[in-house]
Amino acid sequence: MTAHITAQQATQGATHAAIPPPLRTTSRSTREADVWTELRAEAEAALIEEPLYAGIVQATVLDQRSLAQALAYRLAHRLGDGDLSRLAMRDLCLSAFEADPHAGAHAVRDLIAIRERDPTCRRYLDPFLFYKGFAALEAYRVAHWLWHQGRATLALHVQSRISEVFGCDIHPAARIGSGVFIDHATGVVIGETTVIADEVSILQSVTLGGNGKESGDRHPKIARGVLLSVGAKVLGNIRVGEGAKVAAAAVVLHEVPPHTTVAGVPARVVSRVVPDVAPALSMDQSFGFGDGI
Repeated sequence: MTAHITAQQATQGATHAAIPPPLRTTSRSTREADVWTELRAEAEAALIEEPLYAGIVQATVLDQRSLAQALAYRLAHRLGDGDLSRLAMRDLCLSAFEADPHAGAHAVRDLIAIRERDPTCRRYLDPFLFYKGFAALEAYRVAHWLWHQGRATLALHVQSRISEVFGCDIHPAARIGSGVFIDHATGVVIGETTVIADEVSILQSVTLGGNGKESGDRHPKIARGVLLSVGAKVLGNIRVGEGAKVAAAAVVLHEVPPHTTVAGVPARVVSRVVPDVAPALSMDQSFGFGDGI
């Protein structure tokens, strides 16, 4: 029998097909237990959505008893190699997360930052399983803990693996706050004496480096709410003030005042930022330097 489709049915079908996926929702809670519960619910839904990947989801999330255990398992799966097995890497990561009373809060705030700032992210499960920036940042936190335990060799091994696997080079001595979003991660370099405050957004190919061969405190200090756009370079022991924005491909060699936008090579102030709008949260990379082409 040949199916007969009316014009009305065809129109309804086309309309249904054109409906985009629902927009992401922001989290209503920053409690680790609540985010863990939501992550597990998303994992259970993913089992039905993609049976071929069910084993990974089950082992990574649903078989784990806590966010720390799940994160340690996932990082070990991605960073374990011939030098340090996955089992050894898992135990190392878990030791770091359990020893640091702030580790869970950092991971939660970093996940929330991605979900609220990345328009492609609609659930916690996606960055938890796949996003290089999130994995690199949480693995850095393991290396940072090792560094301050006097275990520099292992800390540098973890740094090396982060660079090899995620294309993101973060020195374990750098100090990074929480609620930090490293988008894409590829090409990001963060030097030894860099300090990054909470609620900062960093896009691909950003360099926070020195400006020569000087020793000591020689890397940038990035204040709260700063947006570092694609390819931005901040060089030397200089401060980028709270709520500032560094435009794409800018090269910053001098202090950046709070709530300003800098652009160019070398960078200069091109506009002001509304004080109560953090560029890192809005992710608005425009900088008001004419209309462009």
